[in-house]
Amino acid sequence: MSNKDVLVFEIEQAKGKPRDIKKKRDYCPFCDRENLTNIIEQKGDMIWLENKFKTLKDTNQTVLIESSDHYGDISNYSIAKNREVFEFVYHCWNEMIQSEKYKSVLLYKNFGPMSGGSLRHPHFQVIGLDKVDGYKHIEAENFTGMNVFNSKHINVNVSEKPIMGFVEFNVVINNPKYIDDLAEFTRVTVKYVLDDLYGGKFDSYNLFFYKIGQKIICKIEARYVVSPYFVGYRLSQRDGDKQVRGIAAVLLQRLQENAHSSEIENPE
Repeated sequence: MSNKDVLVFEIEQAKGKPRDIKKKRDYCPFCDRENLTNIIEQKGDMIWLENKFKTLKDTNQTVLIESSDHYGDISNYSIAKNREVFEFVYHCWNEMIQSEKYKSVLLYKNFGPMSGGSLRHPHFQVIGLDKVDGYKHIEAENFTGMNVFNSKHINVNVSEKPIMGFVEFNVVINNPKYIDDLAEFTRVTVKYVLDDLYGGKFDSYNLFFYKIGQKIICKIEARYVVSPYFVGYRLSQRDGDKQVRGIAAVLLQRLQENAHSSEIENPE
């Protein structure tokens, strides 16, 4: 691996960066809307702006504030609100991709103390990488696995070859015009991760998004202390087939109970 494949963290840029993810709420810059600067675009209570703390070299770091509600989250949004968020997030991400200024553009979300985030207020990160292909070490097999739900335009599966390990869910749409379905299936899956997975032991997750041709993929990663096998050797782990089948069965039940889709009752 050459140096150009490594993102360089500039610690000087992180000085003064606010954190409230692990402690009682004190001051939240995303709640202090009157003092937000370098706003790129706004829609309703959603704001896309430049990240004040640009900690990565050779990147354009932006933040998308999802809501004016400090305690909002995909898991507690209404269906309509969640769709609005996904539509706006996709618009902003795609705008950076279409600008062709970057080698790659990453879209992801941190939630909870184990996710790598610093602020509780709901937000996405949209990052343009000048020199690094963020997809370089990702394989097609990372987005396939044991099917939970499958239809003509959407697939939900549990990764059999996860990127990091244990339980990763993939929600895949074959065209951006189905972004509302991506939003709804992701909403129910995130709620399942926080409420039901392993008896509700998880309080953190990440969302990672990938645009491959016409496909849009959202990977939902339940977060925990990272495995030493992955840290030291980049060896991911996963649960056994019996456990994964049980997870898939419960998630399908949650999708059938909660997801509002014309095709949810008749998966292929």
